[in-house]
Amino acid sequence: MPTIYDVAKKAGVSPKTVSRVLNADAPVGSKTRAAVEKAIAELGYVPSSAARMMRSNKSGLIGLITGAISRGSEPVEPAGLPDLYIVQGIQSIISASNKTLMIADTGGSAERVPVLMQTFLEHRVEGLIYVADHHQHIDLPLKTTRPVVLANCQDNAQTTAVIPDDERGQYELVNDLIAAGHTRIAYLTLRADAVATTLRTRGYERALGEAGIEFDQDLVVMSYIDQPVVASQLLWDVIDQLLSNPNPPSVLCCGNDEMALRAYGILRSRGVKVPEDISVAGYDNYRAIAETLYPPLTTVELPYWAMGAKAGQLLLDKIDEKEIKGESPYVVGGPVRWRSSVVIKSKKVVNLNPRLEDNK
Repeated sequence: MPTIYDVAKKAGVSPKTVSRVLNADAPVGSKTRAAVEKAIAELGYVPSSAARMMRSNKSGLIGLITGAISRGSEPVEPAGLPDLYIVQGIQSIISASNKTLMIADTGGSAERVPVLMQTFLEHRVEGLIYVADHHQHIDLPLKTTRPVVLANCQDNAQTTAVIPDDERGQYELVNDLIAAGHTRIAYLTLRADAVATTLRTRGYERALGEAGIEFDQDLVVMSYIDQPVVASQLLWDVIDQLLSNPNPPSVLCCGNDEMALRAYGILRSRGVKVPEDISVAGYDNYRAIAETLYPPLTTVELPYWAMGAKAGQLLLDKIDEKEIKGESPYVVGGPVRWRSSVVIKSKKVVNLNPRLEDNK
């Protein structure tokens, strides 16, 4: 492998002159610069970033830990890829800063997280980002003085974090459904222990309360489990229970778009038309589902890309020791995507809501 001394010999200059050309830290004549650059090209010389890193204490490297690459490479059915979209948002910001994003995948094992963190720190990364696959609380297994940002998760150590505004998303969806004339709104939740379920249920109740609609516990049912076969049966039983109610709901709010997809199939197998007989809404705006279903699905945008961009910018600001406005966790919201899976029953009320009026 050629060295800086080989370049200097071939170009007929001193190693110090070659160093000046490489680092642009001192004036060098145009002819001399051209001779050095030609020697570098002909020899295939690659400068040592390690040496420059030691001098400047800036590696230009950002470490990112995720499970997005190894998770569900061949999904059995449509499912969202939240952490992958978050990574894309981070990459867009980091690449624009001329730094290099190094990505390490956990392979689905939490035990690899401290190992990956340590590896990144040994490579002198300027900062670290940890990306979770769903909104959750975590405890990073390794502490560091380097800047760290969490995406789609938070901890109890006040680590800078970016999370989705789950409460507001569900609140705005239910508020829009009420504006469209619905008063019997069922909420088919994700797992009861999920952070998103607690927050979204709070938003659901708040929207009902502000509209003067009494909360009915029978309309809020846990309807999601991670096992596909069991999940389908559970959802079938939940929908059967809701439709058998003496005062059934006029709309089903599903915990995610995958659940809404299953609900479409179950309703059609029962001869129930969407949205003529009952309306359906989802959560995620996973477009491969929401835009291809018939009728297209009303849902809430989970702003994964925007969350990633926010996390990337926060890390860069921390690295540059800039003043960061606001307090962690930083909450990022997304809009309701109104489509034709929900019947608009009350034009009088709809007129108060420009977003629904635009989609009549």
